[in-house]
Amino acid sequence: MENLLHETALLNYSQESISILIEKNRWRSLSDKDRILAIYNFVRDEISFGYNTSDNITAAAVLKDAYGQCNTKGTLFMALLRASGIPCRMHGFFIDKILQKGAMKGLYYTFAPKEILHSWVEIFYNGRWLNLEGFILDMKYLNKLQDKFKNCEGAFCGYGVAIQDFKNPPVEWNENDTYIQKDGITKDLGIFDSPDELFTAHRQKTGHIKDFLFRYIVRHLMNRNIQRIRNR
Repeated sequence: MENLLHETALLNYSQESISILIEKNRWRSLSDKDRILAIYNFVRDEISFGYNTSDNITAAAVLKDAYGQCNTKGTLFMALLRASGIPCRMHGFFIDKILQKGAMKGLYYTFAPKEILHSWVEIFYNGRWLNLEGFILDMKYLNKLQDKFKNCEGAFCGYGVAIQDFKNPPVEWNENDTYIQKDGITKDLGIFDSPDELFTAHRQKTGHIKDFLFRYIVRHLMNRNIQRIRNR
């Protein structure tokens, strides 16, 4: 369990901006439950849903961007948890690209890999492991998405969501598992002590050209689509 509190290259929680954030919010002075809840809500809502340059950027870089997706927000979440004394690990998956339809459009959706690298964070709390995935979408974006598709009853897949109950997704943490994309999972890659280990063992199935296009063009178009919904 001690290993699940360690700092790594990606979980660089001794970096000044992360240390200042933790001290400013006095998370270490809270009970375990309140500490997890405060960090969870911060990562979910203060770090907007969006696409960074790549999956394997540091927690401090995600904090500086102030946006991220499953893998990058997960890296920041884990760094803040570990720095605050909460053991955690990462569970890796592949998800179907249809989950991103709407955020990703046109030719860049057509030529995207069919499966996309995905992860959620698992925390050790009260003697058991909990799955936390519901922090990926900020509530402002999710609420606007629900308003856009207000006639949807039951399951929904697209725009970063894959869940059975679109109107009442399990994204609020109260000592429970939380989910927002789990129904898009196509393959379980197993559990990893850190994002460093996951991203070393598995990477997005693209070539150099697609990587370049994503970094400099596609992700900006996706972020623009997401922001358009958030600002409706």
